Amino acid sequence: MHLRILLYPGFDELDAIGPFEVLSMAVRRIAALRANDRPASSPWSVELASIDGAREIRASNGLRVGIDPAPMSGAPTEGPGGSAATAPRTSPDVLLVPGGGWVDRSRIGAWSEFERGDGAGTVAHEVRREIDRGAVVASVCTGAMLLARAGVLRGRRCITHHAAIDDLAAFGAVIVRARVVDDGNIVTAGGVTSGIDLALHLVSRFAGNDLADGIAATLEYERRAASIPTSGTRDR
Repeated sequence: MHLRILLYPGFDELDAIGPFEVLSMAVRRIAALRANDRPASSPWSVELASIDGAREIRASNGLRVGIDPAPMSGAPTEGPGGSAATAPRTSPDVLLVPGGGWVDRSRIGAWSEFERGDGAGTVAHEVRREIDRGAVVASVCTGAMLLARAGVLRGRRCITHHAAIDDLAAFGAVIVRARVVDDGNIVTAGGVTSGIDLALHLVSRFAGNDLADGIAATLEYERRAASIPTSGTRDR
């Protein structure tokens, strides 16, 4: 299971770093279980990636995030920085898109990235490509607007930051008022802190609820349940 968090200039820090903390903990714990002959899941890896290959991205509040060229795999061969230097870059099983800068129409962030369109080198293009390839695509906060720009949310159950719900509905999305909405190959979360709920839900969905509960306990975080349709698009 390979998870990629796709960064672009102006993304909201917590939208990406909150899920990264949860997912990196899952990577390490799954690796430890496998090392002790207690495989709870297939091997996991997680990476932060930039849309244009940049090695550093400036987030919405000024934090500069360095991009490691190799994903974190939790393998014993990892170097001091926590990344497996020899791990190959692979296509993601889950692509996660953060939001940021939509509501205030910032010159960098989701609004600016939305305005760039869906051509090669845009977040929307990457979203469409990974959906077509069979990956699960997830978003936090107004990252959902970039999924909408990719044309993948029409008729799909989803959520975004409360201030952008009308914008999202205008693209034909079916709004579900929940922290996290799991609609099969599309998983969306509401504003900012709900990205932690989204990441815990992904851990639960792909590696089991016990692992997700253990990570939540370590973080001293009270989980909120996801909204999961009982029929229709859930099995896509």
